Amino acid sequence: MNNKFNKLTLAAAITAAFASQAHAGGYQINEQSVSGQGYGHAGRSSNINDASIVYGNPAGMSFLDRAQITVGGTYLNVNTDLSNVEATRNIDSGVALGGAPNGNQIPLGSMPGGNDGDMVPGTFIPFAFYAQPVTDQLAFGFGVYAPFGSKTEYEDDFQGRYFGNYTEVTVVSAQPTVSYRFNDQWAIGAGVTYNRVEGELRRQLPSSPAFDAAGDIDSRVEGDDEAWGYNLGVIYRPVAETTLGLTYRSKVEYNLEGSFSATDPMGNVLRSDSASLDLTTPETVNFSLTQQMTDRLKLMFGASWVRWSQFDEILVRGSQGDQITQEPQNYSNAWAFATGGEYQLTPTLALRAGVTLDFTPTNDEDRSVRIPSDDRRIFSLGAGWSPTPDMTLDFAYSYLTERGTFVEQERNDLLASAATGGAAIGGANYSADYKNEAHGFGAQLTYRF
Repeated sequence: MNNKFNKLTLAAAITAAFASQAHAGGYQINEQSVSGQGYGHAGRSSNINDASIVYGNPAGMSFLDRAQITVGGTYLNVNTDLSNVEATRNIDSGVALGGAPNGNQIPLGSMPGGNDGDMVPGTFIPFAFYAQPVTDQLAFGFGVYAPFGSKTEYEDDFQGRYFGNYTEVTVVSAQPTVSYRFNDQWAIGAGVTYNRVEGELRRQLPSSPAFDAAGDIDSRVEGDDEAWGYNLGVIYRPVAETTLGLTYRSKVEYNLEGSFSATDPMGNVLRSDSASLDLTTPETVNFSLTQQMTDRLKLMFGASWVRWSQFDEILVRGSQGDQITQEPQNYSNAWAFATGGEYQLTPTLALRAGVTLDFTPTNDEDRSVRIPSDDRRIFSLGAGWSPTPDMTLDFAYSYLTERGTFVEQERNDLLASAATGGAAIGGANYSADYKNEAHGFGAQLTYRF
């Protein structure tokens, strides 16, 4: 294989890979609190239930009356249906007639392979938080959680495998936090986040004009990086029954260093290289209101804004600093809105419910098979049971349904090799309608000291 082929392979693999990570940011993980999950995270910045407020709004820690630890997680089960699939392969007409490439491609018919759907495996997302009052006004906290992440894993002969068949990206954050309460009305908080990203991303390359999955070359990128960010929060209580919260989470800038390899079906490494990509996950702003309606009932409303418009392109550079590819993304700023409530049925049992509308930053032109998501509606139910004043068990269930969406992709840089003089003689097209839904099951334990 010549160098041009390798650059095409590397560019495609990394571009698709980190586009999916950006989608993971847009497809932002909300599972940092099961108590909050029960009311759709409507009161994320204003409702102070437990130590998970370290993430929701660092200012809220100073309203906790004693030290406590909150640990838990949510299991996500995602279902995807694919329909109206069209997958075709192309070949250079000169090669098809047994001659030299002439640059004109003609269709070869349908792409061999299948479309099973359900490419997102079940995933458990854990978290842990600790909050410690130091004085009546000062508090310290610490949290470990996942703010971003995605995973898709298609079957081996997936018809869209030349655009991406495996994506796994995880971001884990650790956050030390301080909070100071000036009086019964005002409090502020701040946290520093240490963030680590890891990913493994794959797509396939055809090795012959037959586009047979059994002969595909496995192209994959693995990489990681670490970076710092910060969170800021403020809480205002104009009256005892009303709490307003505002939280800002900074952007985080990564420079991912990745290794690339292309391996044939016999396990022979045909090419390996390194590559780098500057990636910035966007800043977010969350505002929420918690209103105590009666001694037993409180209602919540929340709005979140994510500055995705700064993610307008992917620029990948090779091991020598040369530009491999430059791909437009053209994301839009995204909003999410939630409303929910909590009812204290008995002194030890609280019931919760909430609805969330989450709007995607992606657009129809750039949507990928790796993360084919769209606008979402989320319906949540939850309960908190406190068998003793020191312990609370929280449970929640969420049903997520996405608006039906579609993916339409094409590429014309396949089957480039030394035998073709570096010319790309093949191409592929893939389009399909996607319908996604998910079920989230959460459990959480809070213990107070």
